[in-house]
Amino acid sequence: MLSQLMVLFGFFALVLVSIYWINSAVRLFDRLIGDGQSALVFLEFTALTLPNVIRLVLPMSVFAAAVYVTNRLSNESELVVMQATGFSPWRLARPVVYYGLIIGLLMSLLTHILVPISGGQMREREAEISRNVTARLLTEGTFLHPVEGITFYIRQIDLDGTLNDVFLSDRRDPTRALSYTAREAYLIQDKGAVKLVMVDGLAQNYTATGERLFTTTFDDFAYDISGALGAAEDKPPAVRHRPTWDLLPGTGGVDRAVAETGRSRAYVVEQLHFRVNQAFLCVAAALIGFSTLLLGQFSRFGVWRQIVGALVLLVVVKLVEGLATDVVRGDASLWPMVYAPSLVGFLMAAVILHIAARPKARRRLRQQEQATKGQSA
Repeated sequence: MLSQLMVLFGFFALVLVSIYWINSAVRLFDRLIGDGQSALVFLEFTALTLPNVIRLVLPMSVFAAAVYVTNRLSNESELVVMQATGFSPWRLARPVVYYGLIIGLLMSLLTHILVPISGGQMREREAEISRNVTARLLTEGTFLHPVEGITFYIRQIDLDGTLNDVFLSDRRDPTRALSYTAREAYLIQDKGAVKLVMVDGLAQNYTATGERLFTTTFDDFAYDISGALGAAEDKPPAVRHRPTWDLLPGTGGVDRAVAETGRSRAYVVEQLHFRVNQAFLCVAAALIGFSTLLLGQFSRFGVWRQIVGALVLLVVVKLVEGLATDVVRGDASLWPMVYAPSLVGFLMAAVILHIAARPKARRRLRQQEQATKGQSA
């Protein structure tokens, strides 16, 4: 049973990760390729988003695999055979617990190590790209807007790096509009700054005050592109980009994160315990999916009602998670509330397993309900 759960989990995880990853890759493609980045940069960024995508789909994959395997075992009467040999629902749930713990370990690896590291690496690469002015501007035949108020156009780029028929407009100052056109131009590095050297061109300066236009022709003119676009700021990593060991209270990580990011202490504490709770949620999702479908083997109408019920219970767990998150972010001393969703999920599974372990009581209750309906009719 454990092997079937793992195989089906791999299938559902692969399908869901592919869907989420493609959706994320499309947005990255529009943003990176539109800024003039290469395909290798796009592949690097999509790979860095993969750990977080896997983290998002793991609970859903755990739940879907548990439901599918339990439903198949029920349809093939394998659950009935196991229960006839003396296996109680609690005993049948043992491989499901092992399955949830294995996935919980994978989730812990993601939330505590891989997701923060990949997020931090992606943040550093974004900062490098934002400082790489050349890559953002070297796109021919397209009007580019690297920042608000700046428009840049290149008709053609030669193999030796010569920019042909360049147009640059600077309208960041509402009282003045600057425009430069040049037959040729070159991008050069000068003491850490990127300058656009234009050759054989025209500069136009329009002032709103007095509505006057000044034009100047030039043989060569250097324009500081990096100064116009602004330098990227080196900001401290966000809370979600910090490994868990940097947020532990004993190391002073919480106070350091609060001081560097400007976030509240309650937010940092909630993020720390949220990572820990994700592993428990995987176990709870597996148990909910398995235990709820155990009730379906006694119904001749199939288990679709049990599947819907399991989905409803999972939604309830997510609602509790949202409420608990808001409470903890308001008061750091209430951090145990972060684990309320997992506790609610375990209690739901325990109650359902207890009901499934007493088929006679369930049969008697159903007979009483039918008798009540018959009398009312």
